[in-house]
Amino acid sequence: MREPLASVISRHNLDARRALGQHFLLDPGITDRITELAGPLVGRHVIEVGPGPGGLTRSLLDSEAASVTAVEVDPRAVSVIRELAEEAPDRLHLVEADATGIDLTTLCPTPRRIVANLPYNVATPLLIGWLRQASSWERLTLMFQLEVAERICAEPDSDHYGRLAVISQWCATCSQIMRLPPGAFSPPPKVWSSVVELTPHNEQPDPGLFRAMEQVTAAAFGQRRKMLRGALKRIGGERLLNEAGIDGSRRAETLDIGEFDRLARCHLAASPAKRT
Repeated sequence: MREPLASVISRHNLDARRALGQHFLLDPGITDRITELAGPLVGRHVIEVGPGPGGLTRSLLDSEAASVTAVEVDPRAVSVIRELAEEAPDRLHLVEADATGIDLTTLCPTPRRIVANLPYNVATPLLIGWLRQASSWERLTLMFQLEVAERICAEPDSDHYGRLAVISQWCATCSQIMRLPPGAFSPPPKVWSSVVELTPHNEQPDPGLFRAMEQVTAAAFGQRRKMLRGALKRIGGERLLNEAGIDGSRRAETLDIGEFDRLARCHLAASPAKRT
C-alpha cells in the first residue's frame, strides 16, 4: 500500500509555494477521474508537468499508459517523484527541469499526451508553447484557473473571447470537462479551477503562420475597444482588412476563428521575409 500523500508532504516538507503556483490535488477520487477523462491511455506516452507530491502521477501509473514522464522543477517534489519511480522504474521517468525551458516532444515517443494540474503562474505560456507544436500531441488534458479555462474556450462576442481563445481554437478543439472548487486543493486557491481538453486539429499552421497569427491577435485585442482599422493600423490596417474581406469598422471580439485565419494568412503573405 502506498504511503498517504499527506504523510509524503510532511516527510518532504513539501508545503505548496505561491511563487511556484502550487496547489496540490490530494483526493485520489479526483485524480482518478482526471485520468479517466484523459483516456483511453492504452499505448500512450503521457507527460505530466508539475506533479508535486504525485497524486495525479499515481493515478496515471494506475492507468494503462505505456509510460509517464514527470517534469518537475521543485527539488522537494523531485525527491517525492524519485521515490515513486522506484516502484515503476520501467514506466515512470523523472525529468528535473523547468518545463518552460525544454522541448517536451524530446522526452518520449508518439503517441504523446499531456495530462497535468499546471502551476497557475506559468499555465498560459506553457499552453501557447505546446500549441506551437500541436501536431506533436494527440490530446492535452490540463487544469487551469477557471478564468483561464473560460478564456481558452470562449465564443466570439463574449466577455472572455480574446487572443487565447483564438489561438487555442485555431489549433485545437477545446472544451471544459471538469470544474473543481477551491476546497479540492491543498492549499485552497482563491478561485475555482477547470480541466480543459484540447484535441489538436489534423492540419496545423506552420511556424511562420503561427507567428503571423500571434501578431494579428496581439494587435487586434491589444486595443479591443478600437475598430479593427485602427487596432491593426501598425500591421497593415485597411489594406490587410480589405485583402481578408473584413469590415474595418468591426471590433476584434466579433471575428470568428476563420476570419482571424484569413487575416493571419494575408499578413504573412504581405511580408514573408520577416517570418521565415
